[in-house]
Amino acid sequence: MKAAIIAAPIANRSRPADGHCLIACAATKSLWRELALYPKPGLVSLRDSGAHADMDAATFVRSLFALSRYWSEVADAGAAGAPFETLRRLGVRAESRMLIATGGINTHRGAIFALGLLCAAAARTRARAEIADDATLRRVLIARWGAALLVATQRSAVPVSHGMQAYCRYGVGGARDEARRAFPAVFDVALPALRGALARGCDARHARVSAFFALLASLDDTNLLYRGGAEGLAFVRGRAREFQEAGDVHANDPLARAEAIHREFVARRLSPGGSADLFAATLFVHEIQQTIR
Repeated sequence: MKAAIIAAPIANRSRPADGHCLIACAATKSLWRELALYPKPGLVSLRDSGAHADMDAATFVRSLFALSRYWSEVADAGAAGAPFETLRRLGVRAESRMLIATGGINTHRGAIFALGLLCAAAARTRARAEIADDATLRRVLIARWGAALLVATQRSAVPVSHGMQAYCRYGVGGARDEARRAFPAVFDVALPALRGALARGCDARHARVSAFFALLASLDDTNLLYRGGAEGLAFVRGRAREFQEAGDVHANDPLARAEAIHREFVARRLSPGGSADLFAATLFVHEIQQTIR
């Protein structure tokens, strides 16, 4: 993918470098880094389309451009302490722009929801002059939007999305439940894996692979349930745990081993889209904690 293609959404130079702009840029960077990572079993990357026949990296880049305004909007709303319904409406509009840009293909619906909430929480934290550490971000999210998220989780809904269909069939929590609990997969699973790998001297690529496999090994991914059923989810979690037990990214040839698992997922048409969304959320939290004071 040409570097010029992604320059504009990653570095929006037309806006002042205030806190909300930095939060918005961090969101776009996290989605770009999620796309760029390879190997990332089953998912679209700059190398190939993974288990998907209907989208490729260019589809995701169009989506990134379409969503670039949303992150600032939801950060502004979050800083003001806007109610969840306001955040939801902003997300619905962003999703509409995404679908127009991609020709109706869902590239980032889950990320709009998860990253949108985390952008709002980060901006709210900054507006309160607090440090955006893990505990504070989670506390702010629950205090301001937790009650509404609980209602949204309990409310019966028409299962229009793949994730909701899997939720209705298998009874797993899905994205709303993950958000209601302030993203335990991000803060308790993926971020510790990312930080642990970096602390052991891994470069960014290897650390991100480790974080992604940590999600694969633990998450009840509704996208996997929709595409592969309980058997597909069990296969993915099993292969991820085998990767971890064999030394994760600290053993010999970790990228080659991860690439072999990628080919297995592609052959079975297994795409862990829920893990991709939470992986991007993980990268976002790590980015803002490193760059925004």
